[in-house]
Amino acid sequence: MARGGGTSPEILEETQLGCVLPTSLGTNSLKKSSWGFLFTGIVGGTLVAVYAVATPFLTPALRKVCLPFVPATTKQIANVVKMLHCRRGSLVDIGSGDGRIVIAAAKEGFTAVGYELNPWLVWYSRYRAWREGVQDSAKFYISDLWKVTFSQYSNVVIFGVPQMMLRLKEKLALELEDDARVIACRFPFPGWTPDHVTGEGVDTVWAYDISTLRGKRPQGPAHTQSVTQV
Repeated sequence: MARGGGTSPEILEETQLGCVLPTSLGTNSLKKSSWGFLFTGIVGGTLVAVYAVATPFLTPALRKVCLPFVPATTKQIANVVKMLHCRRGSLVDIGSGDGRIVIAAAKEGFTAVGYELNPWLVWYSRYRAWREGVQDSAKFYISDLWKVTFSQYSNVVIFGVPQMMLRLKEKLALELEDDARVIACRFPFPGWTPDHVTGEGVDTVWAYDISTLRGKRPQGPAHTQSVTQV
């Protein structure tokens, strides 16, 4: 029996150990939990960031007709500008990418608009237009080209792919006015004979005047083969 109500050394040691041991384990567990939450947060944040950046680029690839972003070369831009010589009115670039064509057209005095499905490219295009000092005449919008009406534009530029050219041709033929010109880059429109062709290889550009396609302009000597090399 213990004297004076004291506690034996064995019990005291067990009590002390009993107090210290759970506290030590709790601290280690808390540290592990904190690192776990931190790691989960970092991984989750990274995945969200990757998703936010990649989705606008990957989503178009899941569409039935994909219009991939391939930057226009310096020569392609020069050929497009050549096809705009002596032209007036507004211009639209269908699938404007990083805005190179729209900005180049704005520098030539056109009121130019670009439609692009990728929001990152649209925001970057706006920044480039501001940096080049043409933000008032070069505008960019996030939109699906099939949901846009192009009747208000006199000059249409398209860097298309073969899978979409037939459907787009029908849309433009229905919507554009007689004085409009369509400029196709990389791939021509099937069934349409161009009025002008310039460049070669991947830099080839075809220009189609809607009035000619509708037979509302006489064929002159320059149109013996319906093509003028520029």
